[in-house]
Amino acid sequence: MSRVLCVLLLTAASASYAAPSHKTDDMDALLADRGLLSHVEHVRQSIKSQTSEVVMSAMGFLGVPYRRGGNSAESGFDCSGFVRAIYGQTVGLLLPRRADEQAAATEKIDRKELKPGDLVFFKTMRSAFSHVGMYVGENKFIHAPKPGAEVRVEDMDIRYWKTRFTGARRVVQDTGAD
Repeated sequence: MSRVLCVLLLTAASASYAAPSHKTDDMDALLADRGLLSHVEHVRQSIKSQTSEVVMSAMGFLGVPYRRGGNSAESGFDCSGFVRAIYGQTVGLLLPRRADEQAAATEKIDRKELKPGDLVFFKTMRSAFSHVGMYVGENKFIHAPKPGAEVRVEDMDIRYWKTRFTGARRVVQDTGAD
């Protein structure tokens, strides 16, 4: 598959994350003219399905205890270990280990663009990206918060998280196609 086709497919697939617009309709018309619309629809559905799977998988770990350096349900999770394990187990994507590395390896998005499965970052220590969680919708995120706590869902608008929010990122899978 050519790079141009990959770019067209990824652009069209990412449009499913954006608000509807005439540009999306134009892209769909172009792809239909080239006989590619059904393939793009399949990619869109695959992305939507994987996002749902990632969030549902994360919810399955509610109550797992926090453990610094932890990266499994058996031993416990820290924040970045939790996010890494969910993406690894659900979609086979291996994210970096630390929160700041995960921020660097993912696509920056505006908070208004958050969709379930996106990553949210907070400054809880010295680094701007010292804590990470996964957005689940309705301004809530799931994360492994701190020693003595368990994986839980929290509202991003509570004062503690609102004042420490430093950014949102989207995990973009490399298709590996040339």
